[in-house]
Amino acid sequence: MANHSDPGAKLLIVDDDRELSFIIKKMLESYGYTVTLAKSCDEAFEILTSGGFDLVLLDVNLPDGTGFDICRQLRAACDVPVIFASARTSEDDRVTGFDIGGDDYLPKPYSMRELLSRVNALLRRTFKNSGKEKIVSFGDVRVNITARTVEKDGKAVALSLKEFDLLSYLCEHANTAVSRDKLLAGVWGAFTEVEPSTVAVHIRWLREKLEKNAAEPEYIKTVRKVGYMLEVKGDEV
Repeated sequence: MANHSDPGAKLLIVDDDRELSFIIKKMLESYGYTVTLAKSCDEAFEILTSGGFDLVLLDVNLPDGTGFDICRQLRAACDVPVIFASARTSEDDRVTGFDIGGDDYLPKPYSMRELLSRVNALLRRTFKNSGKEKIVSFGDVRVNITARTVEKDGKAVALSLKEFDLLSYLCEHANTAVSRDKLLAGVWGAFTEVEPSTVAVHIRWLREKLEKNAAEPEYIKTVRKVGYMLEVKGDEV
């Protein structure tokens, strides 16, 4: 079977069946994914508070709630892809799963091959798994999102992990005003307890490293009463 996975993609599996979760984890890790497990809603929320994920695989029946609860809260905070994988296969459950923002619904029992195919297919909808480098340029700055490198005037720029993640998020949503809440959820985690002022601090650091004049930014713009936007000309992307 061809390996279409993204070696850097982070997956969260939320399922109280530990044996099944462990089998899925080992299988997905063998295809290059980084996999974290949670067995309850509370544990999932705690994990999601600490960082972002590229895809979440959700069981519906959980000890302290449902996968539907998690999906609803995720959708209020971010647009991470969600696959429901559940023994609850009624039409009502499947419709609910899609109506609240799920991207796919996989009935149990399922084969590991089908699960891998669904995961790969969903992730291929993002540039991370397109097989192509994603590069965004503005002014004399060149951001290689795939390789996680930044150059300014041909010279490498050292960014912290969160600085790069924030820049990458802005690049992915270039020319679109992004709220502070969306940036917090996308970069620091869907249920992060980090203060909103943290975004402003990191934006300032990025401007100091990338803009010609941090006090009068040409590219990393503040959008009044909304948040921030990376302004990129059409011929630069």
